[in-house]
Amino acid sequence: MAVPAHDTRDLEFASKFDIPIRWVVMPDDRNLSGSGKAYSGEGTVVNSSNSTVGLDINGLSSKEAASKVIEWADKTANGKKKVNYKLRDWLYARQRYWGEPIPVVFLDDNGETVPLLETELPLTLPELDDFSPTGTGEPPLSKSVSWVKTKDPLTGKPARRETSTMPQWAGSCWYYLRFMDPKNSKEVVAKTKEMYWSPVDVYVGGAEHAVLHLLYSRFWHKVLYDIGIVSTKEPFKCVINQGIILGEVQYIAYKDSDGNFISVDSGTSVEYHQELIPEEKVMKSGDSFVMKDNPNICLIARSHKMSKSRGNVVNPDDVVSEYGADSLRLYEMFMGPLRDSKTWNTSGIEGVHRFLGRTWRLIVGSPLSDGTFKDGTLVTDEDPTLEQLRSLHKCIAKVTEEIEATRFNTGISAMMEFLNVAYKWKKHPRLIIEAFVLLLSPYAPHMAEELWFRLGHSKSLAYEPFPKVDPAFLKESTIVLPVQINGKTRGTIQVEETCSEENAFQLASRDEKLSKYLNGKVIKKRIFVPGKILNVILDLQNVKATV
Repeated sequence: MAVPAHDTRDLEFASKFDIPIRWVVMPDDRNLSGSGKAYSGEGTVVNSSNSTVGLDINGLSSKEAASKVIEWADKTANGKKKVNYKLRDWLYARQRYWGEPIPVVFLDDNGETVPLLETELPLTLPELDDFSPTGTGEPPLSKSVSWVKTKDPLTGKPARRETSTMPQWAGSCWYYLRFMDPKNSKEVVAKTKEMYWSPVDVYVGGAEHAVLHLLYSRFWHKVLYDIGIVSTKEPFKCVINQGIILGEVQYIAYKDSDGNFISVDSGTSVEYHQELIPEEKVMKSGDSFVMKDNPNICLIARSHKMSKSRGNVVNPDDVVSEYGADSLRLYEMFMGPLRDSKTWNTSGIEGVHRFLGRTWRLIVGSPLSDGTFKDGTLVTDEDPTLEQLRSLHKCIAKVTEEIEATRFNTGISAMMEFLNVAYKWKKHPRLIIEAFVLLLSPYAPHMAEELWFRLGHSKSLAYEPFPKVDPAFLKESTIVLPVQINGKTRGTIQVEETCSEENAFQLASRDEKLSKYLNGKVIKKRIFVPGKILNVILDLQNVKATV
């Protein structure tokens, strides 16, 4: 860069060969200029004028100087302001059959590259019976000789098509735009639809996508913005990186050369080899895992990313076959927050599977002797109680909040809590149960859809609005009221906020702890402050005889 005062490598080179080091950007902290180190930060420009070309940027800030140089270069035709995009390590061509064919041809006589006319697009792949590698380095498309040999669309000269294909990024970088207008055969996306739907609300992908698909799609989108195809500078409003699901925990023990187990925390220098221990032979002890038959042997507990080489891959088809798709889906969300990495545990599916089973039985009923269920449901058409409405809307509030925050696991916990409460009710009103089924539907869509039809609906619940919370039912209407006997607090009672003095006294009289102070006593007076306190003044003679 030839600026040794502001580039580390230039400074090293200049110092070694005694080349003068001239500062052109002076930092605000002048002590930095005497540090002997290269300064690459912002500052005030110095030693930067040239009367011959009419440019003087001395005294300007770094940013102001850069803008003035660009303006000068544009004005004097020495340069032009533009935005440069740069992608590293993007090998665009793929030597395989699958992929979009690259719409160019190469002239036979001089090898010139000629793009196809827009009227000849899209270029489609030829049908091939054998698209395996050729073994010669030529891509599989080279096998379709009749497709490869073609003519230049403008001159009619003999030409040859490109036999490499585009990478998967070529299509996936902008597929979100086609989702907005998938049947449009005239343009990428209609302007009105693009302006309505863009930008995408949420992009969910693994952390590895940050330098792959996310990077490429943003690059692609910015090019489309510059040429006026899209109306937004960025394609996505929000990016969420979901965590990795690790394989099941593996427990490892150390064994010495004689086959004796060694505790991993022993600190011994004896040579050992590792041995996997089955989960059923392991137990937890404090923060460590030990062998059940010898708790003195501490083990290593470790999880790895699922891979075939480690043999810890879980086949989802097997899980679906045993527990159903909804149980698998629910367990994946119940394992922990979406953004966190989580350890797979097949036995953990049992819990969410039981939850779905309990939900089904609450609404449909217990199975018949042959294992089948009666048609319809057990719901009633009567109005729900205040207690039931409060339980429902508390659940709606929590599930809605957790979905928006992508904390699906705690949303499921809220539904489990609701189910526990609902099992204590003698009757289950339709209004309550239908709302709960709608809450469940994003988590367990298959079962929720079946329940919806059993509840008497003929259309899919996918078209139903998601339940909305009514804040009126979130407000707690009961309070804890302290009860005093002759000015000394003897206990508390749970009362409604609007509870009268008489009702409060009756509740206190029936309370197991307070009744012994009140039953059979002569009461001089009662002091009641609504929502604050109940003070019962007894006859002192009677109090002395019993207390």
